[in-house]
Amino acid sequence: MSTYRLDKLFAPRSVALVGASPRPGSLGRTVLQNLRQGGFAGTIRLVNPRYTELDGCAAVPDIEALPEAPDVVIVATPPHSVPGILARAGAKGAAAAVVITAGLGHGPGSLAAEAEKAARAHGLRLVGPNCLGVMAPAARLNASFAARMPRAGDLALVSQSGAIAAGLVEWAAARSVGFSAVVSLGDKLDVDFGDLLDHFALDRGTRAILLYVESINDARKFMSAARAAARAKPVVVVKSGRHAQGAKAAMTHTGALAGSDAVYDAAFRRAGLLRVLDLDELFSAAETLGRLKPFPGGRLAILTNGGGVGVLAVDRLIDLGGALATLSDETRARLDAVLPPTWSGANPIDIVGDADAGRYGLALEALFADPENDAILVMNVPTALASSVEAAEAVVEATRRERQKSFRSKPVFAVWIGEDGAASDLFETAAIPHFATEADAVQGFMHLVRYREARDLSMETPPSLPKDFVPDVPAAKAIVETAVAEGRTWLDPVEIDRLFAAYQIPITPTVLARDTDEAAVAAAPFLAEGVPVAVKILSPDIVHKSDVGGVRLNLTSEKAVREAAAGILARAREARPDARITGLTVHPMILRPKARELIAGLADDPTFGPVVVFGRGGTAVEVINDKALALPPLDLKLAETLIARTRVSRVLKAYRDVPAADEHAIRLVLVKLAQLAADLPEVRELDINPLLADKDGVIAVDARVVVAPVAAGRKGPAGHPRFAIRPYPAEWERRTALNDGASVFIRPVRPEDEDMFRAFFGRQTDEDLRLRFFAPVKEFSHSFIARLTQLDYARAMAFVAIEEASGEMLGAVRLHADANYDKGEYGIMVRSDLKGRGLGWVLMEMMIDYARAEGLKIIEGQVLRENTMMLAMCEKLGFRISLDPEDPDIRVVTLHLE
Repeated sequence: MSTYRLDKLFAPRSVALVGASPRPGSLGRTVLQNLRQGGFAGTIRLVNPRYTELDGCAAVPDIEALPEAPDVVIVATPPHSVPGILARAGAKGAAAAVVITAGLGHGPGSLAAEAEKAARAHGLRLVGPNCLGVMAPAARLNASFAARMPRAGDLALVSQSGAIAAGLVEWAAARSVGFSAVVSLGDKLDVDFGDLLDHFALDRGTRAILLYVESINDARKFMSAARAAARAKPVVVVKSGRHAQGAKAAMTHTGALAGSDAVYDAAFRRAGLLRVLDLDELFSAAETLGRLKPFPGGRLAILTNGGGVGVLAVDRLIDLGGALATLSDETRARLDAVLPPTWSGANPIDIVGDADAGRYGLALEALFADPENDAILVMNVPTALASSVEAAEAVVEATRRERQKSFRSKPVFAVWIGEDGAASDLFETAAIPHFATEADAVQGFMHLVRYREARDLSMETPPSLPKDFVPDVPAAKAIVETAVAEGRTWLDPVEIDRLFAAYQIPITPTVLARDTDEAAVAAAPFLAEGVPVAVKILSPDIVHKSDVGGVRLNLTSEKAVREAAAGILARAREARPDARITGLTVHPMILRPKARELIAGLADDPTFGPVVVFGRGGTAVEVINDKALALPPLDLKLAETLIARTRVSRVLKAYRDVPAADEHAIRLVLVKLAQLAADLPEVRELDINPLLADKDGVIAVDARVVVAPVAAGRKGPAGHPRFAIRPYPAEWERRTALNDGASVFIRPVRPEDEDMFRAFFGRQTDEDLRLRFFAPVKEFSHSFIARLTQLDYARAMAFVAIEEASGEMLGAVRLHADANYDKGEYGIMVRSDLKGRGLGWVLMEMMIDYARAEGLKIIEGQVLRENTMMLAMCEKLGFRISLDPEDPDIRVVTLHLE
């Protein structure tokens, strides 16, 4: 239901408290006091069958007796009464309910299930149960049992924990931090993180959104809402349980590496959220992100009058993975001209302890002009030789002049150690983020860097089928489906060889042998070529072969193979007498002395579905624990980002006499694994360990694959039932011909189409641009076009028509679904010189087909009344045309799809 009726929840005209009580210390009494003391200006109604009046407010025996339907019903009654109360509140016409009551249980047959059913039957939005409540300071609404009403501000706080929400309200009060809203979600029967992200992303009173997360229920909904919200404003998240053990026992190395918290971290990163580690950092990040816009690059210049504090800042920067800027030759010469000879000559720029305001101003101006840095940290240690306040004034003035020159001026951070408040006031007025210590300032800088990186990552929309390879999906499906149909959990090595061949993943050849004689025969061709072999036990019950002595390497003769095979079989039967022994596998030894041992694979997360895992491989992989995770789908760029987050990425480069590994081949393997996960949802875990990588490419030495049936009814994007992120929908690519016979390729829009859109708009007439955008458009900025080309695909779709002969863009149609996924708003534009060739009709029909396939009920659009051609086409397509009640120059066109 998403944002449906949430406007009533945060700005109600009336509330009804069910369970109001005169008993001191009771829940009903506390909530009533909070409602009244908060100063709620609307109507407060009380419901309690035992009283006719409470604290001077009239009370009625039941909801039916209320004189009107309240916007919000607050429930603080015993658990058994809650479902009935919600049913009556919904029937009365209430918009939302806040159920503070705990103890409704979980799952089918519980009071919680009855409560959810009762609310959903009437479209009643439900917060809770088992929650602290809802606070909306702008509406002076305190529908909670928190100890205090938060002050008004522009941060929205959404917390799964009531205790954390209450604690954060207290924390914020001590620091004069205000909120647009505070919501405790509790058990999340209805309203969840996705709903509130959608709501606060569009709320003008909210500058940033803060989340305290324990768990996510609907991963696809959360990821879609989070990606949309993070593009609109900063979203900062704290996730508890970072070191808790995963609930699911993994069967492979990759499964063990993909712990629950690591998957959440990958999801937050992909969604564009900034994850922080504690509550202090949560507000610190929100303050920094609220004052400064994200900036390109991440190189920090440090200007200080104290060398020691400058070195400490560098240490903190390196600890957090930041980059220290260098000084260009021109900037160094410019600083030499205005600074004393004793200045540091490098970054940090130590301008010496007697630095006055003039020296600060000149040095800062030089750093503003230097292209080798992206942001500047200015610090001051007080001395008796110069005024710290005057130095702050110089920094503010230099920053003001720089901002006047450029809309995208470099961000400045300030640290005035031990100052008495005057410098802080100057920085506050100038909107320059200022911090108590160099560590806090560097952390604030890194928050901006990480937020920009996360936001950029959230805009990546990899294809569901990368162009780098064409897998043999039918062959792969047959392998997996056969194993599942036979009730097996593991693919055998020969099946893995065939599966990898279907996805063009190089792997060491495997030959099956039932006994020692067959092992010797299988090894003979390799030994004849001088290639040693490895012999391994083959058993569906023995996954980690080395644990039972089931692996022998570097065998160079038939005798050695026979002895090794006999020994392996004997040890396996002794160590695991219950195991089913199929036989042995024989493999040529891969001798790559300068190869790096990596691990790559897939893990299955109960919340987010398939996860791609990459890191350092080998037998001690869990001990080393050098890994990174990413949610599929992936493209080569995302795969590169995934690799870069590991320590092993450093040794992929050339060093000493070791050539660089073929990183493109490694990236391609990760992309192929992500595609395999998309095509074969039955593959639950996949483990390549080791994956050897050197200058000649990659090869999988050992691999394991776990399969299982896909649970019926599992929700997810069409064709990818277990993905949390919807990939580029290649299934909607079409080829058609226009009225004049011209061949046109129509496909979903991709982020890299920005230049094509800019060229397209350049060929439009001013009148057509006005008809499309309802106003004259003179400039098409990156941000303007990005809104048209960077799509989530879960709630927005755009199709672009491209002439096959020339590759030029001919037109586009866009459909954006509302948060409730009932209605979609469309927009369409055809190149001005192509009207009358039938392209508009083709695009509109394709958009309508897509809306139907997605289950939307209504398509709606706004058309200027003088756009008669569009109105005529809409009428032929079955749209109903009506007047816009707010603008006589606009017509609203509506098509009902049901």
